[in-house]
Amino acid sequence: MQMLIDKEQNSKDKIVKPDFSTKTGREFLAFYLQTKFKQILQYDKKTQTPIFKEINPNFISKFSRRLIENPHKKFLIGVSGESASGKTTICKQIKKTSNDLKFPLEYLSIDNYFNDISDLIKKYGTFDALRDNGYDVDSPESFQLELLKEDLTKLSNGEDIKAPEYLINGTGISVPNSIPIKSEKFILVEGMAAMYKDIKDLFDVKIYIDIDPKIQKKWFMERAAKRNQDQENALKHWKYVGDAAEKYIRPAKGDADIIINGASSLGYFSQIIEFIHAATNCFIS
Repeated sequence: MQMLIDKEQNSKDKIVKPDFSTKTGREFLAFYLQTKFKQILQYDKKTQTPIFKEINPNFISKFSRRLIENPHKKFLIGVSGESASGKTTICKQIKKTSNDLKFPLEYLSIDNYFNDISDLIKKYGTFDALRDNGYDVDSPESFQLELLKEDLTKLSNGEDIKAPEYLINGTGISVPNSIPIKSEKFILVEGMAAMYKDIKDLFDVKIYIDIDPKIQKKWFMERAAKRNQDQENALKHWKYVGDAAEKYIRPAKGDADIIINGASSLGYFSQIIEFIHAATNCFIS
């Protein structure tokens, strides 16, 4: 991939930047981006651990149509997948690389839209006890989906928001209007609820992170150990997340535009962002 990046950056065959405020200019941009995306896919197929596992055949035409017909709205990219699939790590890497390149991308975690369950945790003593008494933390009813829908609509229309913050200290507290989120050109929205109900229809691009179950369990148990969770309880929670995934998350795989491999190299993800940045900044004025 570095070879493709260098080729883009060092190419002497620069293209005069079209006027993207016109439909003709946007049509050119859509065609240009299609060719670059195909370059990425061709390269990716030859790698030892490809990122792209599956592409919806209608994705490129749908994305091009959205770019041409509705250029003023921000691009919402929804990223979903099972627990310990690598989705948060991947999205944070993409955000970091975008910041380094000054690429206009914002990141929003849907985990912050969990309901406030502090009263329930006080009642049962701990989150684990609450879960063991039947609380289904991954169900759509456990999220503030109406608020999420409202906030995503605002971001899409160019309005900054303040997202809630769900505290991960075991108290179950949700702090409203806590995290400032800018309405950048691209907004990466990550979490299992990205494909829930009518939330998924708000996204211009829907990505599903797929992972080998053996790797997923290994990552899950390593994460549990870092959180000082004993093995017995971690295995109990592993069974819970598997059952929840079967009900709420895996069905969304069929709605995804792109299915990517969560075990791919983070450095490789960064290189793809670098290539996109180089390709979209190679025009001459």
